[in-house]
Order: sequence, then C-alpha cells, then structure tokens
Amino acid sequence: MMIIMKVGATKDQINAVMSSVENLGLKAHPILGDEHTVIGVVGEVQSLPPDQFVRMPGVERSLPISKPYKLASLELHPKSTTVTAGPMQVGGEGIAVIAGPCSVESRDQLLETAQAVHAAGAHALRGGAFKPRTSPYTFQGMGEEGLEILAEAREITGLPIVTEVMEPDLVELVASYADVLQLGTRNMQNYALLRAAGESGKPVLLKRGMSASLKEFLLAAEYVLSTGNQNVILCERGIRTFETATRNTTDINAVPVLKAQTHLPVIVDPSHSTGDWNYVAAVSRAAIAAGADGLILEVHPNPLEAMSDGGQSLKPKRFVELMRQLDAIAKAVDRSMAPAPERVAVPAV
Repeated sequence: MMIIMKVGATKDQINAVMSSVENLGLKAHPILGDEHTVIGVVGEVQSLPPDQFVRMPGVERSLPISKPYKLASLELHPKSTTVTAGPMQVGGEGIAVIAGPCSVESRDQLLETAQAVHAAGAHALRGGAFKPRTSPYTFQGMGEEGLEILAEAREITGLPIVTEVMEPDLVELVASYADVLQLGTRNMQNYALLRAAGESGKPVLLKRGMSASLKEFLLAAEYVLSTGNQNVILCERGIRTFETATRNTTDINAVPVLKAQTHLPVIVDPSHSTGDWNYVAAVSRAAIAAGADGLILEVHPNPLEAMSDGGQSLKPKRFVELMRQLDAIAKAVDRSMAPAPERVAVPAV
C-alpha cells in the first residue's frame, strides 16, 4: 500500500501517519517527492480496510501496490534512484564503469590494476578480498589483508572500492573498508546476508542468481530495501541455460525489463556472463545500447597468471580500447559516459 499525502502536508501530519502505520505492526517508508510525500506501507496490509488511513489529517488517498516487490517497484517510487559511492554515481545521467581484478592477489597486482583502470577512466575499483569458489581447494582470497590493499588503492587513486561480502558476520568488517558491498550470485537469496548488508547503510551491488527469475531478483533486492537502505544496484551477470559455448547466458532482455519495473539502477557484468575475454567487449557494447546504467568488468595486468577467472579478464590495453568504444556507443544512442574521475597524482607502486 502507498499513502499519498496532500500537497503541503506538515511534518507532524506525516509523522502521525507513520506512527499509525507502525502501531499496526507494519513498516512505513517515506519517499519525499517534489510535491507529494508518499509513505510506502509494507507488511500484511491485505486485512486493512481500504480507508484505514484516508481520514487522517494530511492524507490525500491510499492505493494498493500490485507488485510483490513493493519498495523496488516503480509504482511506489516512480523517479529513478541514483546510488552514490564517493565520486561515482550509478543510475544518474552518465554511464558508470566499475573495473578491476576478480580477486586481490598481491599489493603489486592490485595497485598496478587500480592505476591502469583509473587512467582509462573507470569510476570505481572492484576486487575480491573474500572469494566464493566452486571448489574448496582453489584460491579463496586474502581476507582482511586484501581489504587493506583495496583501501590503499583507493587512497592512491581516489576510486571508490567495490568488494564482495559472503557472510552476515563479515559485513561489519567489509563495510569498514568498502564503499560498496557486493553480494554475489550464490548469495542472492541468502536472506540473513541481504538484511545485514542493508543494515550496514552502505550501497549494495546485488548480482542476479544464476537461475533466478527477475521477480525473484527484485524480491531479493526488497530484503535490502526493507531495512531502510535505498542504495541498491542491480547487476545482471548471466544466467544458467543449456548453452555451453559461454560460461553463462547474458540476459540482455533483463536490462529493459528491469528498467520498466524498478527505480533501481541496473548494470551488467559481461565478464562473468561470458566467461571469455574475447566476448566481453561485444556484450559490453550491447548492454549500453540496451540501456544499462553501467558495467562491472574484470581487468588484470597478466590474465595468464591470475589466481581466479583469468580467462575472462581484459588486459589494461584492451580495457582502454573498450572505454573508447563505450563512449561511441553511448553517443550513438543519445547517452553519455559519466564524467571521468578527477585525476590525482599517482605515485609509483
């Protein structure tokens, strides 16, 4: 349900409605518009009479929300959300690019990559300190030492950092270093982790589960939103199908469909969706043409020596060329890249 307040409704009237909602055991989420304040009501609202709140001072009307994902829906929040992390904005007028290695392997490797993607115009640095791997015998990440290296890279380049958190108990630690918490495909329906990440107050980059429908994807985002954290970035990273020519199947359809259903920004991960660097540029271009708000890409100075996902990582020179291509594609569809991050004096590693 959404309660639409009258133009000019006072703060006291808004607070009174919110108190009434919460006294019924429901959650109230106020959204301040240019003219109206809308209060989203989440919980078991089916049993409430239609006029439960309309007689209260300052209330204009109340309406049901047809979508199961209430807070993510355009019905409740018709204006697109822009998520800000440091100098990066995702969902604004420009297209943002997050780039870096799959995992932090060493200080030299991470700082070399950070400097390269910074110079090429990336808007944020990605890198895994904790790595969920299919096999328990493969590289699992450097843990807190990796987080410290990421923080150093941010200090040097000015790029905000995006890194994955895998367990609710690790959220506080990772959030103390990261600008954006990434929740991977394997954890899309880890509800305890979704809530903990939302409660951290940090922006959350949520990857679609490899077998998840878009409805399930948006309901997972709803868990984060229900904590009061509105800063969620949706990431299409490929789904599992019968096709084996690529690691996953990039669901380009998801971009316009999600943009039509939710106010949350949508980005694409061509690295994981293809699993092969040869296809990353083509899918990146397609994602921008389809309306994605940004990309998250894997870049490594020496992919042949990468400890994880080297086969899908771009070398820095290829990343430079891809950034040039993305600018051309954006202009061709009447869009633009986000302003390049401010250049800082980058010392030698």
